[in-house]
Amino acid sequence: MMKASLYTLGCRLNQAETGIIAKTLVDRGYEIVEWGEHTDLAVVNTCTVTEKADSKCRNAVRKAIRTNPDAFVAVVGCYSQMAAKLISEIDGVDLVLGNAEKLRLADHINGLQKLDTPRIVCSRLVTRDDFTIESESTHENHTRANLKIQDGCDFICSFCIIPRARGRSRSRKFSDLMREANQLADKGFREIVLTGVNIGTYESDGHDFLSMITELEKIDGIERIRISSIELTTIRRELVRHMAESEKLCRHLHIPLQSGDDTILDKMSRRHSAQEYTDFVEYCVKTVPEIGIGTDILIGFPGETDEQFRNTKKFLADLPIEYFHVFAYSDRDNTPASRMPDKIDPDTKKLRSHIMIEMGKRKRYAFCERYIGKPVDVLFESIEDGLWTGFTDNYMRVQAECDKHIRNQMLTVVPERIEGDTLIGKLV
Repeated sequence: MMKASLYTLGCRLNQAETGIIAKTLVDRGYEIVEWGEHTDLAVVNTCTVTEKADSKCRNAVRKAIRTNPDAFVAVVGCYSQMAAKLISEIDGVDLVLGNAEKLRLADHINGLQKLDTPRIVCSRLVTRDDFTIESESTHENHTRANLKIQDGCDFICSFCIIPRARGRSRSRKFSDLMREANQLADKGFREIVLTGVNIGTYESDGHDFLSMITELEKIDGIERIRISSIELTTIRRELVRHMAESEKLCRHLHIPLQSGDDTILDKMSRRHSAQEYTDFVEYCVKTVPEIGIGTDILIGFPGETDEQFRNTKKFLADLPIEYFHVFAYSDRDNTPASRMPDKIDPDTKKLRSHIMIEMGKRKRYAFCERYIGKPVDVLFESIEDGLWTGFTDNYMRVQAECDKHIRNQMLTVVPERIEGDTLIGKLV
């Protein structure tokens, strides 16, 4: 049996798509092995959201070639879409596929014949039609499953390359995503994570984002539905009210902010003001008890002054946010921001990022601290060093000891202490 190994960089959507690629390979008779093991086919699914992401992609490709010099090496995804020629110049790469082709990788590998010149297949993404996915996804985690519902984006933020890498916004055909959701339930998955680029814009066959969720809630066996990153301007307050009443929709939202300064938000071409963001977060906290809210922050945008950075810092300090992911701005070719003057020097970006990361740790600790001694329901996923690990519906990581196999079980834990960003407790 031929062996294949897959490596994913970037977002949940990439993870979902890697799972789909893996399933198509399994259907062709491949055995999927751990990354780094001996393999006949090495696949790197790439990300290009930042310059650092590009560098990680190149390093992953080179490591794959060093580890398995005789393997057929395929590089796919967003970085492949934007930098196909550069990737093809890495000695040992055999195939470069863009986003339009990557889910059909199995059709392009040509019996794993190593090539003197890499084959590049990168079509321009122009369609806006609803799409279907022929294969279901495989999942390393047998508890949560990523369900791709949407792709592409029409929100052209000035710093973002993803609309060019992923194309225009388009939704997965409603009947097709319901088919896969039912298959996931039949396989025993208890939590579905809705993934895409701009998932709040979902619309297919007369269903919008909220009505699609209410249909998913009717599936027996699915106990949790989690919303991944979603743009503020696509979330209706009706969705928040539904979350407060639902028995299945997780009390968790990840709403990208990027900056707490209105001038910077305007330069970023964001579609909301700082005050609109504040108003919505406060509405969520008031409407949904114990909701966990996370966000993304982009540090060092061109022209960001010390005062504007302090505005963002104060803005986040005052908000009831559970956690945030911090990114340092880097130029993306052919984006409006890349042509803006007054670039921030690397040392300043590094210092500001460190400040925000440390604040994020304190915010996470303060949120978790509220649950010491308070029972929480945890869906357990894995075990390491004798501790089972899982997540609450509002996205707190929890660990507990148990001498039984409790993967994919929903159990109650009483947290006793905090270690890093994790609650440690005892099973009830």
